[in-house]
This record gives sequence, structure tokens and C-alpha cells, in this order.
Amino acid sequence: MTTSPDDRAEHWQKVYETKAEQEVSWFQECPQISLDMIGATGMGKEASIIDVGGGESRLVDALLDRGHSKVTVLDLSQKALEVARDRIGDRARSVDWIVADATTWKPEATYDIWHDRAAFHFLVQTADREAYVKRLRAALNPGGHVIIGTFAPDGPEKCSGLPVMRHDARSLATELGAGFILRETRQHDHMTPGGNVQHFQFSRFERL
Repeated sequence: MTTSPDDRAEHWQKVYETKAEQEVSWFQECPQISLDMIGATGMGKEASIIDVGGGESRLVDALLDRGHSKVTVLDLSQKALEVARDRIGDRARSVDWIVADATTWKPEATYDIWHDRAAFHFLVQTADREAYVKRLRAALNPGGHVIIGTFAPDGPEKCSGLPVMRHDARSLATELGAGFILRETRQHDHMTPGGNVQHFQFSRFERL
């Protein structure tokens, strides 16, 4: 199944326009594993963090609660980002919100931490994954960390009606290419609002 950036944007805009925050399978009240892995980087509160495919995720809330001052959220869906902005209120002014596809985006800043929970696994075409990594390399500072959460090899084969490409730490290392070293990988069982368990893996790499 081949999809263009425009097709992806239309799909996700429709999802967020028609479903409430807690009606989507990926909803988390508290993104604890993401917070733990961001903390494991050892970087301080001044580290610049980008949440790729952040959508309506509550990671931005939690990061602000913990005193992080340089947070960016990127997503295909303008509607999703509007929901997140409205939810956090006045604090939204301190966040950089970017409506873009991570495969075509042109980074105008660099970051210390690149976080992606459940965006990369939707890139089933080699060209899209290569384009994503190209942007990641342009946007991540030397010594920075990449945290990517995807469905694990025994996780679902589809999400939101779309096929996914499941990963483990080894396949992600292959996608990132030279210049990154795996620092940790964790398995995570996500309980959906509907009561189903989805097997995820989260891997953290450091850019050399």
C-alpha cells in the first residue's frame, strides 16, 4: 500500500476530527515509558526535544510539568495539534507546534532528543523511511538521542486501518545507519482504551 504525504495528512486529519482523544487505541493517560527513556538520556531540562507524530499525546503536558523548556511537537494533523494546544492552555505559547509530514519536513532548528512513539512504524515504503531518516539526521545534534517506539515483531500488523512495519532494535539500527549506537531497548505492553494489549518496543540510540 503506497500513500503520499497528502494521503497521510488527509487520513490523520479525518481521524482526529472524528474521534475523541480517549477513543483512539494509542491513547495514554501518562506516557511513562517515554518519560523514563527521555530521563535516561541524562540530558537536563534545557535539552531541546521534538516529539515527532505527537498528535494529541500528553507527552508535551508531562514534559512541561517536569520543567522542560524547549519542546516541539510535530504532526501531520493540524486538528490534533489544536486539541493539544487547547488542552494545555496558556502554556502552549512556550511550545513550538509544527504541522508537517516527517518525510518531507524541512527542519529549521536542531534538537537534542528526537522522540517518536508510533509514527515511524506507519512508513512501510523504503523511500519514506529513508526520507524520514534524512530529516532526522538533519535535525539531531551530535551527541543527541533518538527514541523510537514502534509495534514490536509480535505486535499488531495494522493500526487505524493502515498497515504498519513492525520493528526491533536491530531493524531500527539498520534504518538509522552508521553513526548511531544503541543505548537501550525496552519492551512495553500498551493497554488500549478498549482493553486490548499491544506489544511495543522502544529503542534509544545516541548519535556519535
